[in-house]
Amino acid sequence: SLTVLQALEDGLKRAYADPSVKAVTICGENGKFSAGADIRGFSSPKRQGIALGPIISLIERSEKPVVAAIEGIALGGGLEVALGCHYRIAHVKAQMGLPEVTIGLLPGAEGTQRLPRLIGVPAALDIITTGRHIPATEALKLGLVDEIVEENTVEAAIRLAIKV
Repeated sequence: SLTVLQALEDGLKRAYADPSVKAVTICGENGKFSAGADIRGFSSPKRQGIALGPIISLIERSEKPVVAAIEGIALGGGLEVALGCHYRIAHVKAQMGLPEVTIGLLPGAEGTQRLPRLIGVPAALDIITTGRHIPATEALKLGLVDEIVEENTVEAAIRLAIKV
């Protein structure tokens, strides 16, 4: 939603401007990282406001480490946000994917560029063209996430952010 995008942008800019903030952790709420865009909004005429791509670029360009704490699901734009982060920690039960293709769309925030750079073209093409959900254990093997944890994912992401 535009509210979430605006809050993410505002929070990032505040963190980047505050010299006491050494790293940033991005997480969702209620056990979910992000299910991506609400497709009900796709039929509305022109969406006004902020777009996801520039926010992900803002994350990627950060001089401070940004760590995604992935719990539950990171799908579509949610996974694209995680791809823009410097590090990704996932709960062992997390699922990730780019399911847009199942409704005739492609990832719209440069996920088709970031994913192959991270995990290689063959594995990325499989994820992009099938829309399948990737379990955390497979994501770790592919290099999509840096670590999987069974405990509190946000706390593990904060520990990693402090360490790097």
